[in-house]
Amino acid sequence: METQNAVGGLAALAHPGRLEVFRLLVKAGDAGLAAGEIARLTGSLPNTLSTNLGILAGAGLVASRREGRSIIYTAGYDRMRELLAFLMEDCCAGNAAICAPLAEVASRACGAEGRSC
Repeated sequence: METQNAVGGLAALAHPGRLEVFRLLVKAGDAGLAAGEIARLTGSLPNTLSTNLGILAGAGLVASRREGRSIIYTAGYDRMRELLAFLMEDCCAGNAAICAPLAEVASRACGAEGRSC
């Protein structure tokens, strides 16, 4: 991943409302959530939510699909993995003990509720 692409992704997440929406969508999994449900769960106003979703989508961190009259939003897992990999690429200067807590967090998250990562 190019540095400029990483900066774009990090900038999109560098806002409390957008970060909350993104984390909610990550938890929702592939099923995603309808825009109205996201607004209800986050307490966002529709226009604010629309702006935040647009910024996250522009960074590749959110995707959408139409289901009937609803628009369903999902986390952009590929982009998220690319961003995490970029951040960890040079991690630890070869000292695995520094990054070991991150592996533990990932293991707990992936093992939760039978999810696979």
